[in-house]
Formats: sequence, C-alpha cells, structure tokens
Amino acid sequence: EAPLNECFLLLETYESLLSRTKEDSDVWKINHSNGSPVVVSDETAQLIQTALDYSVRSDGAFDITIAPLSDLWDFKNNTGTVPDDAAIQEAKRHIGYENVRVDGNTVQLLDPEAAIDLGGIAKGYIADQLKAYLKEQNVSHALINLGGNVLALDGKPDGSDYNIGIQKPFAQNGEAITSVKIKDQSVVSSGIYERYFKVGDKIYHHILDPKTGYPYKNNLLGVSIVCDSSTEADALSTTCFAMGLDDGLKYIEGIKGAEALFITDDYEIHSSSGF
Repeated sequence: EAPLNECFLLLETYESLLSRTKEDSDVWKINHSNGSPVVVSDETAQLIQTALDYSVRSDGAFDITIAPLSDLWDFKNNTGTVPDDAAIQEAKRHIGYENVRVDGNTVQLLDPEAAIDLGGIAKGYIADQLKAYLKEQNVSHALINLGGNVLALDGKPDGSDYNIGIQKPFAQNGEAITSVKIKDQSVVSSGIYERYFKVGDKIYHHILDPKTGYPYKNNLLGVSIVCDSSTEADALSTTCFAMGLDDGLKYIEGIKGAEALFITDDYEIHSSSGF
C-alpha cells in the first residue's frame, strides 16, 4: 500500500511541474513569461531538452511548441467548431522548437507568443520515473498504465510476459484489434480516436500538423510503439504518426530496440521488422 500511495503522490508532483494548464507549474510559468528566462526544476529542464532532441532527430515531426495550435483547437472542450483559418495561420507562426532555449535549468522562449506542450512525452517520462521508484522499493513485478502509456516492471510473477491489447480505433467497447507481449518494456499508442470531433462526415482529431495547422491527413488511425523506455515510446508514437506509414516505418527501422505497429484507415496492421 505504501509504495502505491507514494506513486500517486509522485503523479501529483509531476503534474505540478509539467502540466500546461495547472497554474504555477514550471511549464505554465514558461508559457506565461513573455519570453523572459524562467528557472525551473532540473527534471523539467532535462525533459524539455530531451523533447528538443527528439524534435531535431525527427526534423520537427515531434514539436513541443505545438501549444498555440492545441489551445486554439481545444479538443478537450471542443464539440465541433473548426477554428477560423486566419487564427490557425497566426498560431502556426509561433510554432518552432528552435524558439526554445535550455541553459542548465533555465528555459527561455525566444518568441514571446510561443508556448510549449509536453503532452507528447510527459506521460512516458512519468511512467519511467514511477518504475524507477518501484525498483528502488524492491518491487519485483508491476504494470503501470497511465492511459495509452503502459510500462511493465519485469513480467508477471509466474515469469510469463504481460499481454497488452492494442485498442481497435473507434471501438466503443474497448475491443482490441491485436495485442503485444512485453516484459520490462513499454507500449505507447497515439491515435486519432483518442480526442476528436466530427463535422458532417469529417473527423477532426487532436494530432495537429505544425506545417498546416490542421489535423494530420495521412490515412493512419493509430501508431503503437514498443521499446524499453516509455519516454522514448511516447515521443516515437507521435513522431511516427506524424511521418505517416512509409516514412514512419523507415524511421523506426533505424532506431535500435524500438518496434512499431501502424493501423491504417482500412484497419490493416503494418508492423516493423522486429514484430
């Protein structure tokens, strides 16, 4: 019971550092600094630097400065309003990971109108920290599920692997389209079925293309990544979705120890060579 309680306290701690919407969090302070340098915790600074490294490696397919667009679309509360195109184009002007400077534990937005959103990497990072804590407490077996982010500490007590279902996109009953077996690894999924609204027959989903300002249109419904680090799996799921099937598969094949499943809009599953 005690380690579990501590895990929930850790979740609250990380929310108070990394949440974009929680007032006085490190990220909130950065986004409301009007371009002034902000001193943040070492962990926040390190995670932002890690996220920027993924931005560089993916040539901007993963970009934590997507926040101006995320705020505009507001998928959490939006029930069906497409933002005005002029507003989308204006928000787009302030996106670019090059606008974030990290120096030690000081973070600065070089564009005062820019803002960061760690939603594409924070849950993975937090899962990794929970696993590290549980190992310190001599916990031998655990399964951490932060909603779309699953991380295993070792396997099941009987020595077998955990079997993790991959949700069938848009299935109302949580039906799985396939499953993967993991031991001491993470599975992270990103998909258009997580947060979206419909206008007529058209779906507008929350994975936004920084180049267009609109949701990605690439015939993908979802991407799941399996690798040791949940932080990496989180960043790679967004990155590979953004790149699309062909480029995403090519990209993941170049990353040692990471595998991917892509679900296309015909509900076909395409997997990297390690599966």
